[in-house]
Amino acid sequence: MKFTVADLLDHLSLDSPVETGVLAKILKLSNTSEKQDLELAIDSLLKLGIIEKASEDGLLRSSNESLLDARLRCSSKGFCFAIRDDGGDDVYIRDHQLNHAWNGDRVMVRITREGGRRRSPEGGVQCILERSTRSLLAQVERQDEQMLAAPLDDRMLTTIMLPEQASAHLSGDPPENVVEVSIDRYPVAQHPAEGHVVRPLPLNGGPTADRDLLLTKAGLQHRAAPPRGSGKAPATKGRIDLTEQPSLLLTSWEAPEAPALPAVHVEAREGGARIWIHSPSVAERIGLGNSLDLWLRERGEALCLGELWQPLLTPNLNKMVCFKEGEIKEAVTVRLDVNAEGEISDWQFMLSTIRPRATVNALQLKALSERKPRARTVPAALKPIKDHLSQLETLVFSAGSLCSRERKDGSVQLDLQPPSLSSLGDLRWADPSGLRHRWVDEMDPTDPQSLLQPLLRAANKAWDNHRDDLGLPGISVQAGEADASVLTDVAKTAIALELPLELDEEGSPSAEELISVFNGSDHRRVLEQQLSHSLPQPMFEAVGEKRDSEQQTDKSRPAGCAPWCCAAQHYAHLVNQQVIVALLQEGKDRPTVRQKKRLDLGKKGCGEELAWSLFTSSQEEKLLNLIGDRLIQKLNVRLRQSLELEKDLLSMVQARCAQPLVGKQSTGRISGVQSYGFFVEVGESRVEGLVHVSSLNDDWYEYRSRQNRLVGRKSRRVYQLGDSVQVRVIKVDVLRNQIDLEAIATPIVEQEKEEGTPEPLPVTFTVD
Repeated sequence: MKFTVADLLDHLSLDSPVETGVLAKILKLSNTSEKQDLELAIDSLLKLGIIEKASEDGLLRSSNESLLDARLRCSSKGFCFAIRDDGGDDVYIRDHQLNHAWNGDRVMVRITREGGRRRSPEGGVQCILERSTRSLLAQVERQDEQMLAAPLDDRMLTTIMLPEQASAHLSGDPPENVVEVSIDRYPVAQHPAEGHVVRPLPLNGGPTADRDLLLTKAGLQHRAAPPRGSGKAPATKGRIDLTEQPSLLLTSWEAPEAPALPAVHVEAREGGARIWIHSPSVAERIGLGNSLDLWLRERGEALCLGELWQPLLTPNLNKMVCFKEGEIKEAVTVRLDVNAEGEISDWQFMLSTIRPRATVNALQLKALSERKPRARTVPAALKPIKDHLSQLETLVFSAGSLCSRERKDGSVQLDLQPPSLSSLGDLRWADPSGLRHRWVDEMDPTDPQSLLQPLLRAANKAWDNHRDDLGLPGISVQAGEADASVLTDVAKTAIALELPLELDEEGSPSAEELISVFNGSDHRRVLEQQLSHSLPQPMFEAVGEKRDSEQQTDKSRPAGCAPWCCAAQHYAHLVNQQVIVALLQEGKDRPTVRQKKRLDLGKKGCGEELAWSLFTSSQEEKLLNLIGDRLIQKLNVRLRQSLELEKDLLSMVQARCAQPLVGKQSTGRISGVQSYGFFVEVGESRVEGLVHVSSLNDDWYEYRSRQNRLVGRKSRRVYQLGDSVQVRVIKVDVLRNQIDLEAIATPIVEQEKEEGTPEPLPVTFTVD
């Protein structure tokens, strides 16, 4: 079919009927076969109760509350849950209720059993709205004279039938290649899935081959070619000339395809600072709804592949918007007034032209941090920017005060930067967009983009408040509450490690309370790693209505929840920037043309004086149509894909670094403990491997979950979180990112048993 069921449903509402003929035009169905497919889909959805007839030819979406639109997520152990887009409880789907749905598919789920206090609701897949997997990585196997593709992703709980010709790609031992398999037919009734081998992919072909493997695994190897055209020219009318301002470019990324980043200028003021943030004006060059805009919408965001990027923008467009020293460029600018406590007291949005004066790199920031106060000499690394040192010092101070303010407001800040491996390329550095992690990165004064992060979060916060004041639509980034059970487990681990923490009857401590206890501890990193598992992934949401007074005072809301500064990196940022540009260019700044006094629509508090409509009805409809549920779903899918890709890339680089360590002894630190063994971080790459409990031959070890440790029954040897251990690397599976380790036991120093210490009770457990 030319369309998916999701496409069909996305154009139906609960209250406004749509005729079949109109629906065919919207879906751009021209020939008879396509229209017959539409009629067949409609008949099936009517029988399932997913849509309803409002008239003879008018169709509505069903208002049945037991039907939920969700995304299927499965585990390698066969447990599947439907993840709701509205943030409601996940729905457990038993294997016989999957209806041939695969991991990642968008599905319509019917609730069959309501959830309880400690039980998730249960349901069954009624309809597959959209398939997420069109090709996958697999190994070719022969079973009962039939060629099969066994997916490498163990969350794909299926196999795919292949033609006999696939025997040329049978996996060896050890395998040298895997294959990309394209799905020709999805499973229907008793008929299994069928596919064909597209190409073999080498397992040891170097960094380029590794990137190809990961892109294929993520389903991002084939991206549509850009449309013709180079975009529109930005408007010259109404721009503020800031070319005399000595703005700075802060960047750590080295790849030439890296997205264009904002420029900044900071002025010290009594009791604080005035910060200017200039974002490359991408929105002005993009026409809403044209072919270029739709192409960017499908791409979603730029993908960092370590030493290379798959950019969001076309090369020509990225060149046009990218800031360079000495070049005059158009920008979307916000001016922020920040006091010494990091609070934003005033702001103003505007369209501007700027001319950056200098670029600041990590080497220069390191020299600045090491420079002695009141030193008369300027280090060689700082001489190219010697005229901007005062501004740079003010910038570092302002970034620090903003971070302190965020901590006071309850933001979760963790120091979990990836290892400094050259093969990671641009992934080594902070992501200014703030979408890489579920937490806020602790500020690193030697990383230019780490300094940029709190400034951009402040700019995002200002726009979120300004957008809300004027009742404008947009996209926000929201994250749910931390998992209370995980927080409790982390707290118990901290107590077992004798950190100054107490649990009361009121429940789990907050993430902020735990972090304050971790500071200064030798176990800080492993505890913060464990804590990070409690934090839900950030998700995009459509916003448009004004918040009430209770919502405005809610401190749990994330500070930077309306991102717009990195429009060359994320389409969500671009959408919000388009709304800003529309406000500044098309918004009515006075009730009638006869009114001489104009309202500055970019200034803080202007909504209090606004007593007329900002836009015409056609302009308002255009903005409202800019953001829909379908777009939000696409952006969230793309965000999950990019985060998984980044995680897989880091794991593969770490596994490659571990290959030379096979057979060698290394010192590591225990990063996790389970009943089946413990995980250890090894080497400079901090690669994580597993010491399985079955390899611990010196004793019988019992798992104590409360203390997060394994204890030998006879020897009383303890393996617990944060301990330093000697291990030997036994096996490295780069393909699955699995590292097998063997613990090297050290002699136990006999200690006198404390009086009154009881003998351990016999405990058994099942080895996974």
